[in-house]
Amino acid sequence: MRFDEAYSGNVFIKSHPNYEESQAVIYGMPMDWTVSFRPGSRFGPARIREVSLGLEEYSPYFDKELEDVKYFDAGDIPLPFGNPQRSLDEIEQFVTKIIEDGKFPLGLGGEHLCAWPVIKAMAKKHPNLAVIHMDAHADLREQYEGEPLSHSTPIRKACNLLGPENVYSFGIRSGMKEEFDYAKEAGMFLAKFEVLKPLLEVLPTLKGRPVYVTIDIDVLDPAHAPGTGTAEAGGITSKELLDSIMAIANSDVNVVGCDLVEVAPIYDSSEQTQIAASKFVREMLLGWVK
Repeated sequence: MRFDEAYSGNVFIKSHPNYEESQAVIYGMPMDWTVSFRPGSRFGPARIREVSLGLEEYSPYFDKELEDVKYFDAGDIPLPFGNPQRSLDEIEQFVTKIIEDGKFPLGLGGEHLCAWPVIKAMAKKHPNLAVIHMDAHADLREQYEGEPLSHSTPIRKACNLLGPENVYSFGIRSGMKEEFDYAKEAGMFLAKFEVLKPLLEVLPTLKGRPVYVTIDIDVLDPAHAPGTGTAEAGGITSKELLDSIMAIANSDVNVVGCDLVEVAPIYDSSEQTQIAASKFVREMLLGWVK
C-alpha cells in the first residue's frame, strides 16, 4: 500500500491529499470472511466514503469544520480474499506503519475481527492501552464452531492480550451465557443494553490513559441501522451514539485510534446505516484527533 499519493477511488469528504502532512489516516478493512450470518460488510468502507459527500463539512456538535483536521484517506487495504490469517497480518502491518509515523488511525470495516490486529498494533505502541468497545454482541467467544478466527472472538482476544480489567464493553445485549459469565468472573466491565450512562461513569477512571475505541454499528437498534450482518433488536439510538462520541471527546482520556465496523450496505436500500456511519466518522475525526 502506498502512502505517497492520494487514493485514486472515492475518498471521505475533505480528505487531505498529502499523507505526510496529515494528522490522521482513514483506511478500509474490506473483510467479511468469518461472519456467521449475513456477509457484505466488506463493501462498507467504500460506501461510507461515497455517502460522506452528502455531509456538511461543519459539525454543530463540536463547532468545527472538517478542514480543521488534516486526514488522509488511504483507501482499502488490499486483502487476500477468503484468507483470514493473512488478512489480519496485512492489517496489523498496515496500521503499524501509520502508528510509527505518528498518525491517528481510523479504520472502516469490514467484520469486527478486523479490530483485533489493530488492537495488537496499538498495544505495542501503548503498553497501558485500554479498549472502549460499543456493540450489540459481547464478542467474547474463544472460538466459533471450532474456529478461533471469528468475528465473535476479537474482544476475548483483546482481554487475553491486555487483561480483562482494561477492556470496557457497552451496549451489549447478545451473547452466550458463558460470555457473560466470563466477563463477570474475569473482572471485565460489561454494561448491558446502555452506552452513554455507564460510559460517563467509566471515563473519569480512564483519565490520561491511551484508549482505543472500537464501534460495531449494530450497537444501534436495527431501526437506526438495518444495514449490518447480525442485527439485534433493543439497541441504542443514533443520538445516544453521537452523545457518547462527544462524551469521550470532552473527557480526559487520550484516544489514540478507533474503528467503525460491520456496515453492510446491501441490507439497507434506504442507506440510513451508511449515512449515519459517515456522520459518526465526521464526529470521531473532529472530536478525537488532537
